[in-house]
Amino acid sequence: MNLHPAFTRGKVAVITGAASGIGRAAAEKYADLGMHVLLADLPGDKLAAATDAVRALATPRGAEVEALAIDVANFEQVQGLQARAYARFGQVDVLMNNAGMSVPTSDWRGIEDWRRTFEVNLWGILHGVQAFTAAMIAQGTPGVIVNTGSKQGITNPPGNPAYNATKAAVKSATESLQHSLRNTPDCHISAHLLVPGYTYTGLTRAAEKPAGAWWPAQVVDYLLAALARGSFYVICPDNEVSSADDARRMLWAAGDMVEDRSPLSRWDPAWQAAYAAFKP
Repeated sequence: MNLHPAFTRGKVAVITGAASGIGRAAAEKYADLGMHVLLADLPGDKLAAATDAVRALATPRGAEVEALAIDVANFEQVQGLQARAYARFGQVDVLMNNAGMSVPTSDWRGIEDWRRTFEVNLWGILHGVQAFTAAMIAQGTPGVIVNTGSKQGITNPPGNPAYNATKAAVKSATESLQHSLRNTPDCHISAHLLVPGYTYTGLTRAAEKPAGAWWPAQVVDYLLAALARGSFYVICPDNEVSSADDARRMLWAAGDMVEDRSPLSRWDPAWQAAYAAFKP
């Protein structure tokens, strides 16, 4: 596989939400490439186990691994993560703002669940961007910032409005970040939006991997291939939904505004026949 130059032996990756799911799979993959890795997540056995597993891959390749227990919702703790990374490794080539959470929410109830979801899913990413970007630009070397979004932030399916809203905001913020980076003189850092498909992660409430889901490692491999070709939108398919299916759903969702349809018309009985016949 061709790789973006940030993903080579001796480079440094910082990953939030690294104790499980896509974050842990990314840490393992990067360590296997000979990269130094700093894992960040909430304290606990999961972070310790992930760190041990990543170190077992890194050590034979001459790479080093550290872990830091933080809450990404706390900006001072994320600033501490940045300080630890630069003190330990002297550089950061890959920043994955991947930490996330999902709890059931209602449109007009459960304000504290809304608040915590925004603190982690949106503010956690903004904290990472604010803490790391200037220092990464100053290195003068190629690097990437990967923010984890969701298809739910694009097509906005009913059922979990707080989660959808945070991921829609992540998409907007990451698009703006990339625009700013590409217009910054002598900047070799690019931003990318990772949009996993159905993935068996810590947020999945199934005891075993459903047949339709991808493994986290598949998402990471898809990400690396997309970054190598310069893609900003890394929209992963899965075993149930193809890239063509994703395109159809996204184009229909955009059409709600253009065609003056009801919002979320894909789930409105009045528009079911039209959506079934829709071919982009």
